Amino acid sequence: MARIELKNVRKQWLGATAVERIDLKIDDGAFVAVLGPSGCGKTTTLLMLAGIYNPSAGDIVFDGARVNDVEARDRNVGIVFQSYALYPNMTVLENIMFPLRFKKVERAEAERRAREIAGLVRIDAFLDRRPSQLSGGQQQRVALARALVKQPHLLLLDEPLSNLDASLRLTRRIQRELGVTTILVTHDQIEATTMADRIVVMNAGRVEQEGAADDLYERPETLFVASFIGSPPINLFDGHAEAGTIKVHQATIPLAAPANGPVVLGIRPESLHVNSAGMPARIVAVEPMGREVLYTADCSLGVIRFLEAGPDARHAEDDNIALSFSPDHALLFDKPSGRRLDVLVAA
Repeated sequence: MARIELKNVRKQWLGATAVERIDLKIDDGAFVAVLGPSGCGKTTTLLMLAGIYNPSAGDIVFDGARVNDVEARDRNVGIVFQSYALYPNMTVLENIMFPLRFKKVERAEAERRAREIAGLVRIDAFLDRRPSQLSGGQQQRVALARALVKQPHLLLLDEPLSNLDASLRLTRRIQRELGVTTILVTHDQIEATTMADRIVVMNAGRVEQEGAADDLYERPETLFVASFIGSPPINLFDGHAEAGTIKVHQATIPLAAPANGPVVLGIRPESLHVNSAGMPARIVAVEPMGREVLYTADCSLGVIRFLEAGPDARHAEDDNIALSFSPDHALLFDKPSGRRLDVLVAA
């Protein structure tokens, strides 16, 4: 398999920057998700790894060897695209075997390997069918088998999974079994957190933060990461820090250490609790979400959302309640830079 490095990699199109100075290391056999909104540069990064795009600057390194000038077909990279890109006139078996034509593998060996990988992804019963005769999940598995049959050093997944639970579990199991270095590009945080050992969050062509899902959720380094990770989204309130306090809307909150200037206070909906000693609030909306209920309330901070476990709502619109949160679960960001401040709200 392969250890991957991107060293100061940049990609420009006619003066517009798609990827800006990325430095990234991916260990041999790791499963990494590159997560971000549309247009953040994640697919461009994947296509540079595949050799389909050449970087405008920087180096792409596989196992210590620079591959910038290595053709895509010579990088031994398997790709599963969002569209699957199966050949409609070929059978499933022929689709899986297709990449081995370019490796000059004898037909008998190619068929043996294709049947073996088809069994691994559980589509060996459909080898004589055409793609149009398969379900979406089965087509995903054919595309995955075709990417794996050539025994790639690197497997690239370009938003191919559509958040199908069975496909997620199967792909992760196969990746662990084969030990192939894998990069999943997605805008879906559920896919990323379900699949990956490590997540790289991109925004506007840059890496905002990388780490385990828990780190991104509990210790976001930027306002963007805090707002992008978590569902329902984090509550964010503009405020001003001065003289050991933050003033937010009609509230004044003490700080454990000094901070000055415009700030943003972040509190996740699941960190808020109904507590008679908390700040007064009035329920304005109730949204049952199956195993949880999401409430929207007015309070001294402004409009705030909080979650309670359980399928049944315990509060109704216009109910007066009181809300509290642990200082450890509040996040504070410098508004101009968007960087998290190492300053805690006081208990």
